[in-house]
Amino acid sequence: MELFGVVVTAFWAMLPAYIPNNAAVLAGGGRPIDGGRTMGDSRLLGDGKTWRGTLVGWLAGAALAVGLNALEPGVSDAVGIALPTFPLAIALALPLGAMLGDIGASFLKRRSGRERGAPFPGVDQLDFVVGSLLLASIADFAASLSWFADTFTAPVLAVVLLMTPMLHVSTNALAYAVGLKDEPW
Repeated sequence: MELFGVVVTAFWAMLPAYIPNNAAVLAGGGRPIDGGRTMGDSRLLGDGKTWRGTLVGWLAGAALAVGLNALEPGVSDAVGIALPTFPLAIALALPLGAMLGDIGASFLKRRSGRERGAPFPGVDQLDFVVGSLLLASIADFAASLSWFADTFTAPVLAVVLLMTPMLHVSTNALAYAVGLKDEPW
């Protein structure tokens, strides 16, 4: 597959994982997942990880995967690449994994003494990617699919790992500029 195809496939396959955290920011608020509990001197997760934001993020990513499945034939024809469709297990796992990866990173931030919103280079940009890929691979295995290996080839994974930090930084800077985030990272 040529570079254009690899980049388009990587972006397409990760869209259900890219959207959840953005949806969670827009719909967040409400009860924190950790219920205010602490470990040592710091919160387990903090006020930024809420049940509502997590649920809305997960559902937004899953709905996007279903929508992408409907659009796939036309988009594949338009770009000249056979884009993957998302089996139900994957449509649910990619966005849930993204949310769980972000929650895990929040836990690590608190354990390392970082406050809510403090930068955690590398982790901030790839936490949701690791979570989404891990959960999608588990769902793929559990459902006896070959979707994960067929979709996330080595070149596609390399593009995901290079492209995601750039997308993360630019979307966070935009969200900060329009007042949706308190910090630009």
